[in-house]
Amino acid sequence: MDLPAPLAWLLDEAGTSSGPDPFLAELGTRLLADGLPLAGGALTLAVPHPIIARRTWLWRAEDGAVIEALGFAEGPVDHAGRDWLAGFGSVQEDVVGQTAENVVLGWAGTRRFDPAEVARLRQTARFAAAPLAVLAERATRAALLEAYLGRRSAARVQAGALSRGTGESIRAALLYADLRNFTGLSEEHEPARVIAALNDWFDRLAGAIHAFGGEVLKFIGDGVLAIFPVNDLPAEACDRALRAVVAARAGMAHLEGLRHEQELPPLRFGAALHLGEILWGNVGSIDRLDFTAIGPAVNLVSRLEGLCRPLGRSVLISGALAAETRTPLVPLGEHALRGIAAPCAVFTLPETRKIIGKTA
Repeated sequence: MDLPAPLAWLLDEAGTSSGPDPFLAELGTRLLADGLPLAGGALTLAVPHPIIARRTWLWRAEDGAVIEALGFAEGPVDHAGRDWLAGFGSVQEDVVGQTAENVVLGWAGTRRFDPAEVARLRQTARFAAAPLAVLAERATRAALLEAYLGRRSAARVQAGALSRGTGESIRAALLYADLRNFTGLSEEHEPARVIAALNDWFDRLAGAIHAFGGEVLKFIGDGVLAIFPVNDLPAEACDRALRAVVAARAGMAHLEGLRHEQELPPLRFGAALHLGEILWGNVGSIDRLDFTAIGPAVNLVSRLEGLCRPLGRSVLISGALAAETRTPLVPLGEHALRGIAAPCAVFTLPETRKIIGKTA
C-alpha cells in the first residue's frame, strides 16, 4: 500500500519516538513537507498524577519549537492546545482513538483548511492512534513512578536498574527535617486531621526543596530526606539548600498563622543541613525492593536534626556545610552526636526563632 509519507512514518517509526514533544515536532514537520498549510500543532495527554491532570505540547511551525503547558487536577478543565492554536487562526482538533478525550491532536492553519485538508488531518489522527497509545502508556508510567518514587529513583527504574544491591554515590548538600510532637498530634486528633497536617507540612517543605533545585529522596513518617546534588561547586549546592530551608521556614510560619485562626495546634519542626556523600542504593528482600540513602553523611544529618530541640533551634547546620557557604551563620560550638565518633561543629541561621517548650 502506497501511503503518504506522514502516514507511513506513523505506521512504521513513530512508536519509537523518545517522547510526545519530538513526536509532535516530527509529525508537524512531515505534514508541512507534505503540503499542509500548518502554523502550529498541539498534543494533549491525560495523565494519572496527584497534581497534574493533563500535559499539552505546543509546536510552532515557524521555528519548530515545542513548549509544554500543564493542566492541574484541582483546576477547571482547560483547553490549552485549542486556545493556543486559535491564536493562529483556523483550528482542526481530533480525539485520537477511543480515549474519551484522553489524547487530543490539533492543528492550526495559516489559512482555513479546505475539506480535503480536514480529511487528511482526520486520517492522520486515525493513524496516530497506535503510536500515541504507546507514548501515553509511557507518560502514564513515568508520572506514576515519579509521584511515588521521586524523579531520581523513577529514572533508575525506567532505565532498568532493578537488581538488588545496585546504587550510585552522590555528593550533595543534605536536608533532613521532621515535625515535633507528631506522636502526640496523632494520638489527640482523628486520622483525617493528622493526614491533612502532614500534607500541609510536606507541601511547604517539598515545595521549597523543589523550588531551589533539590530532590526529595524519602518521606520517612513525618520526616523528609532531601538532597541538593553537587554539580560543579559545593558552595552552589549548599546555598540552594540554605535558601530552601529559609523558604520552608517562611512557609511554615504562614501555615502557623492559618492554623491559629482555625484553632489548630501549631506544627513545630526541626531541620538539619550537612554536606557529604551518600550511597543511593536499591535494597530489600528478593521480592520487595526500595531505594534508600545510606552512609555516614545520612547518619550525621539525622543525628544533627535531633539536636534542634535541646539547642532550642529550628534549623541547624553542620560545619562541613558552613565551610562552603558565604551566607552569614551563627556558631553554636561543637557538639557530640549520638553514634558519631567526632564532635560536630554546629551553626544556625541568623534570627532563627528559638523553639520554646517540649512541643517544639
